Amino acid sequence: MFKAIGTILAIPDLRQRIMFTLGALAVYRIGFFIYLPGVDVNLITTMTESQNESSGLLNFISMTSLLTGGALSQATIFSLGIMPYISASIIFSLMTKVFPKLEELQKEGESGRKVIARWTRYSTVGLCLIQSLFVVFWVSSPASGGGQALSTGGFGMGLLQVLVLTGGTLFLMWLGEKITENGIGNGISLIIMAGIVAVIPASIQDFSAQWQGLDLDGRPFFILKMVSLLVLFFAVTAGVVFITKGQRRIPIQNARTVRGTGSQRHYMPIKVNSAGVLPIIFAQSLLIIPGVIFANFESTQGVADLVAPGTFWYMMIYVLMIGFFTYFWTSLYYNPVEMSENMKEYGSFIPGIRPGRRTAEYLQQVFSRITLAGAVFLAVIALIPQIVTDTLSVNFFVSGMLGGTGLLIVVGVALDLVDKIEAQLLARQYEGFVSPKRKKSGAGV
Repeated sequence: MFKAIGTILAIPDLRQRIMFTLGALAVYRIGFFIYLPGVDVNLITTMTESQNESSGLLNFISMTSLLTGGALSQATIFSLGIMPYISASIIFSLMTKVFPKLEELQKEGESGRKVIARWTRYSTVGLCLIQSLFVVFWVSSPASGGGQALSTGGFGMGLLQVLVLTGGTLFLMWLGEKITENGIGNGISLIIMAGIVAVIPASIQDFSAQWQGLDLDGRPFFILKMVSLLVLFFAVTAGVVFITKGQRRIPIQNARTVRGTGSQRHYMPIKVNSAGVLPIIFAQSLLIIPGVIFANFESTQGVADLVAPGTFWYMMIYVLMIGFFTYFWTSLYYNPVEMSENMKEYGSFIPGIRPGRRTAEYLQQVFSRITLAGAVFLAVIALIPQIVTDTLSVNFFVSGMLGGTGLLIVVGVALDLVDKIEAQLLARQYEGFVSPKRKKSGAGV
């Protein structure tokens, strides 16, 4: 591994890409120390210090904001994160399945994808303006500062805050695209991971403060709590690696190869969790809306309590939404009918399965079973933070970082980053992190 790191630093292009990525992420983190104009910084500091003792909707909203690269509770210029961009991307992905013209545009190649990407950016601006209004209303309400408003400015100040929040999200969107183009890895995913990793030291500091405040009788239970969290951390990490790298390999043969000599077996790899963490993030974002809206009206307070984080109905709806978005996202990646037609056109087939309709039916069965496994895994990961919080009385942030969605994002993005660097090394005929060195042969690579 150390040899591979030395090789990376010795390759000018790869070294520049990594340095660009680190510099862009540093710029992103600087934005977390720039507050919105007109907010009371001292009140934010006081609220942050007491937030570890709070629970409920505020912690849940803050956690969801963190998982999308934002910091809502800090009232910074990056409070929204990149959730508006993610939402717009998912909406247009859904629309391509509903409107045939959009699907045709997507199939046109690079030009069609550029048009859809431009429309996605325009939609992001609209979503930013809408979500910024909610944030401005929140910082102007007494609930934002625990009984005292974070911002007491008038209409002009509110309008400025909306523009700053919108500009912050658009800047993150641009920064993520630049990381993808000029850096290494997926820029949007790296931005989200950087925001999550930055919270880990504060979580460790919170545990240290709890330990110092305990007497001798309370420390054995605290040690048991720590051991349980560490076991959960390693178990979830192992599970995430296993599911993320896991795939179902469907054997593929080519009619021309079978008739010739020296045939080589090929596989069609199907990832167990092709949807990634997006179903969890989108389900969380949608579940926030009823709680935020209904909690502001006395007549609908009962509905807000019914779907509050931690309740039975909340968890049921949460799991169902994760399952729905997992199947939906997988359907965007894999189209059994189209895949079977492409295989038939190129003379490929699955041994024992008739080409055409039977192949499409077989692929659909495989996708359904493997997607179910991925959906169950995501649902378990999503429920772990709430279960750990209720069982061990652990802060929601800590349980989310050490054994839930946050850990899923960090491990998944880290694995993807290693794969990207591995590909860069192997493309230059160097030895990678996990793969043996590839040598050129006389027939080519």
